Amino acid sequence: MTSNIGAGRFAPSPSGDLHIGNIRSGLLAYVRARQTGRRFLWRIEDLDRVQSGAAQSQLEVFAELGITPDESPLVQSERLGVYSEALSRLEGQGLVYECYCSRKDIRQAPSAPHSPPGAYPGTCRDLLESEREQHRQRLQEQGRSPALRLMTDNAEVTVHDRLLGEIKAPVDDLVLKRGDGVFAYNLIVIVDDGASGVDEVVRGDDLATSAPRQAHLAQLLDLPQPSWLHVPLVVNTAGRRLAKRDGAVTYQQLRTMGWTREDVYAWMGASLGFTGSEGSWSSIDDMVAGVDFDRLLTGETVFVPPADASG
Repeated sequence: MTSNIGAGRFAPSPSGDLHIGNIRSGLLAYVRARQTGRRFLWRIEDLDRVQSGAAQSQLEVFAELGITPDESPLVQSERLGVYSEALSRLEGQGLVYECYCSRKDIRQAPSAPHSPPGAYPGTCRDLLESEREQHRQRLQEQGRSPALRLMTDNAEVTVHDRLLGEIKAPVDDLVLKRGDGVFAYNLIVIVDDGASGVDEVVRGDDLATSAPRQAHLAQLLDLPQPSWLHVPLVVNTAGRRLAKRDGAVTYQQLRTMGWTREDVYAWMGASLGFTGSEGSWSSIDDMVAGVDFDRLLTGETVFVPPADASG
């Protein structure tokens, strides 16, 4: 699956139609791949929150925008055995333990010393086997199973981001596999990137603080750590992430409102601050030629939908 040529990727969850912010992040990932001679890959992250037909619809939107992945998309639901193998490698290092806590348990538990706010306090880390068996029985009676966590020392890990600089975050005992049997994002994303030869990750900066966790997992699994480039988000007028309730924010909705492909690219250029005297963009070729990552803004962009979007 890997190639000698590095790769960038876009990995949307097929939970619905892509909104304009998702699309901008994906286009920037494509632009960066083309500017640096990397392959552009697509991943279908379909282990959770899947809407029938969404994956194909997302690919079709990018095809309409002039973009086709360089290889067939990697589909996570077809790779469960690969993730199990990665989990087994961590278990073989003695780094995995069962966690019997609910989210409520974690919220109500006192924080461990020197751990960041919201970090798992290690409640289940050092239980006796007799205690573990009692908790397993309790969960079984509730129709639940324990989650699996990575044993860490809450050490701070630093990665370098091309746009944001140093990103520092302590790595707590993060979940590797949820109680419902779904493999956790932080594990599978680094496994998939390693398998596909992804050597630079371009994605929204809401995921920037996850990079140290993923870098730590890559080191434990002896996988190459990619470089990072987290791009600014597109938000609504209240400063929150875009959602369907914000009006015409998806590509399909905007097309219904009269937007053309050229309008989409014109907005991309204006939102990134790269058009003006140079003229509007109207195609992906314009975007590849016009984006300068050294001058990319780090602040959020507010998207105001067409005025009668909610009518």
